[in-house]
Amino acid sequence: MVVGKMKFTFQKRVKLAQGLWLLSWMATLGGAVTFTLGCFLKTELRRREEVMDNTDIHCVPNTLMIVGLSSMVINYFAGRICQDALDVGRFPRWKTYLKPYFGCSVFFTTLMLISVILSYIMKGSLETSLKIGLKNGIRFYKDTDTPGRCFQKQSMDHLQMEFQCCGNNDYKDWFEVQWISNRYLDFSTKEVKDRIKSNLDGRYLVDGVPFSCCNPSSPRPCIQYKITNNTAHYSYEHKTEELNIFTHGCREALVNYYMGLMNTIGAVVLSVFLIQCSVLTSVRLLQTSMEAIAGQENVEIETEGYLLEKGLKETFMEYVDPVLKLLLLNQVFPPEGKSEVGAAGTTTTTS
Repeated sequence: MVVGKMKFTFQKRVKLAQGLWLLSWMATLGGAVTFTLGCFLKTELRRREEVMDNTDIHCVPNTLMIVGLSSMVINYFAGRICQDALDVGRFPRWKTYLKPYFGCSVFFTTLMLISVILSYIMKGSLETSLKIGLKNGIRFYKDTDTPGRCFQKQSMDHLQMEFQCCGNNDYKDWFEVQWISNRYLDFSTKEVKDRIKSNLDGRYLVDGVPFSCCNPSSPRPCIQYKITNNTAHYSYEHKTEELNIFTHGCREALVNYYMGLMNTIGAVVLSVFLIQCSVLTSVRLLQTSMEAIAGQENVEIETEGYLLEKGLKETFMEYVDPVLKLLLLNQVFPPEGKSEVGAAGTTTTTS
């Protein structure tokens, strides 16, 4: 059963080729935009890699860069095909290349759709990565003289000031770790001794936060120490007063930022995907309509174009069968040097 059959007069074939030329250049520009967006997202993710536990989220920008470059190449050839379609003498030279061209085009167009889906469904992975990464960032904040962690404090401070956030879930996360290095503690003072003795792990814990948690928009001087002690500050009530530090956590702020970025990129790439589908459809219709005039003296006759010569299932199996046969041959006749186990359990080596 032929799928997508259409009739084309000479004028319609010319208009199809001209429209395809315009679409191919639009899709090429879309591929360049996709590649640029992938590079931008990759850069933004690498800026915060110190507060991320893994790099699973990098599959999104990596895929975008691959499909962006591929789209530019595919649509460049689509433009060449539509130009040669206007010349009956030059179009037949594309005949042997069109089948692999369509195979590659369908693969990378599908990959483009997958990148769009990934940009919407990676929230859980991103949130988990940030949860662990930020927890470690707070934990190692004090290790400014430890190799591999020297810039952890700087990264956390810049992050909290840029995104106006504090801690992982909220500012109270800083209460649970010792974020002040021992080198800056006076162990001869009673306060330091008492705090360390009161903790089972011997850590110096305070109800305070780093300076980067301070909100510069607050009219009151920043209260970053003894936050829960109402008597330590004049006219201060911890539970009822609006604190002059950032109260929401950095994980929420970063997830919102990156998901907003990826959702916007996903919408743009989806538009490019639709243009790419239009290019593939047009190339296929142009190809099949031009094949009908091969060997004809009158090149202006009416021809039929179609998307699939057979049904969807039959066409799919036509492409899959050669791959399956190749895999089957590799199992029956393995490459030289590979061992086979016979029916009797003995091991033989092919020569």
